Amino acid sequence: MSESIVETVKSRYGAVAESELSSRDAGVRAVAQAFGYTAAELLAIPAEANMGLSCGNPTAMASLRPGEVVVDLGCGGGLDVFLAAGKVGPQGRAIGIDMTPAMIERARKNATRGPEGRPYTNVEFILAAMDRTTLPSGSVDCVISNCVINLAVDKAAVFGEIARILKPGGRLAISDIALKKALPAELAHNIAAYVGCIAGAILVADYQRQLSDAGFEQVAVMDSGADLNSYAQADGQGCCAPPGHDSNGPESTALKPQADARLRVMNVRCCDQQAAPPAVGVEKPLHAVLRDLLARYNINDYAASVKVLAIKPS
Repeated sequence: MSESIVETVKSRYGAVAESELSSRDAGVRAVAQAFGYTAAELLAIPAEANMGLSCGNPTAMASLRPGEVVVDLGCGGGLDVFLAAGKVGPQGRAIGIDMTPAMIERARKNATRGPEGRPYTNVEFILAAMDRTTLPSGSVDCVISNCVINLAVDKAAVFGEIARILKPGGRLAISDIALKKALPAELAHNIAAYVGCIAGAILVADYQRQLSDAGFEQVAVMDSGADLNSYAQADGQGCCAPPGHDSNGPESTALKPQADARLRVMNVRCCDQQAAPPAVGVEKPLHAVLRDLLARYNINDYAASVKVLAIKPS
């Protein structure tokens, strides 16, 4: 089952990497800004690095310093890597790790579009799983991640890998989705909800416990207070609201959940797909399954965008 989940995640996010989503799209910019990115930050990096997939801004809380080595787990198109590169400077390094080949390809292409049209000289992108990075032990000052660890099947292994690659006294600064209470069974066991960053999320208390078990100290998992329905701002990227929900009506605000809107960003041609029922033998589009499932739930009741901080003992 875990292998099936991994392949599904790779397939779905690979499709995003091959799309034309970028900060040039007003909705994609709006999602990033809703979760903590400034307009200036988005203008300072390649537009294609932002695909509207964030749930926070880890570079804003990582306290990165010139000369440091920072690793971004699940780097996608490189949004946080490029922001980190500017903070650590030419003497530092910003390394992106992602298991999806299309994401790494997109990130490497973005790296050729650095400031003033020159390639970034202090970034690197590596194709690898989060729990098997291939980086040397004790070689990293800071690990960041943005709305990706919830997708990991074995989170304890990911936390153990972070502890391995960090230097003594190193730190992590993660933006993620965590649960405030257990999900209904209909959500908890649904693969669409997993890819949408809901079903794979763990309770806040379990997040804290697993980091402590991995050897981290000063562990903090804090609700950022961000509205997960902010993903609905990506409407207009070519996708439709759920049937029966006026995008301007009062019901839409309460019932447009994070994962549904996230997948509307990820499936920019969903209106076309919804125009007719799928042919016999053709699987219903993933975003449509998730939309139908989550139209009955307000995801803010169950999950939160969290800021996660911890330190590896010296």
